[in-house]
Amino acid sequence: MYNFHNFSLTPEQDLVVNIAVFAVLIFAIIKGERKLPDNSPLVTLLLVTFLCIAGRVLLQPLPNVQPVTVTVILVGIYYGAPWAIALSGCVALSTNMLFLGHGPWTFFQFVGWSLVGVMGSAFSQRILIDGKIAIGRLTALSVLSAFAFDWIVSASILLNHDYSTFLTYLANGLVFDLYHAIGNVVFVILLSTSLGDIMTRKNTIKRDRAVIRLVTS
Repeated sequence: MYNFHNFSLTPEQDLVVNIAVFAVLIFAIIKGERKLPDNSPLVTLLLVTFLCIAGRVLLQPLPNVQPVTVTVILVGIYYGAPWAIALSGCVALSTNMLFLGHGPWTFFQFVGWSLVGVMGSAFSQRILIDGKIAIGRLTALSVLSAFAFDWIVSASILLNHDYSTFLTYLANGLVFDLYHAIGNVVFVILLSTSLGDIMTRKNTIKRDRAVIRLVTS
């Protein structure tokens, strides 16, 4: 019996394979969702959640680089804070419990991404202008969100350390914060237009809210 699978990839080769798989997933989701009915925002949110989970797991070899932060911002912009918070919880719990390791930091990640989603919702009218994403403003928010998220997650060390070590811990992590920020800029460039188009076509949630405001006024 030939043992064709008895070999291992180097970390660099493994990363290339993971990036290729993630790129194919993005392409498949973008192309496949066009065949879905335009009134299916929940299906779109499920696809976006899967994209976040896959991206966070597959890109793990890249320190602090993943598509979750930018995607949560976009969900906040197009669907509102509650859906962004729901996405944050699903991604943090599923990836940590199944793949990356679960602990108290999971709660802080959930809080951090939820805050990012709330900021996306709060600034939605400044970023989404006449149905178009203002890339520069979204990029600025994604960079700010990288540092905000990382510092919130870093606060988890206060559960078993005192405040005297917190600033030192933040300073030592600035390089990883920069990795997160740079990764967010890349994901804004790669994903914001495609995901924005998808969410615009499936954006019956906000249209319904607008109708309610119109009727009640």
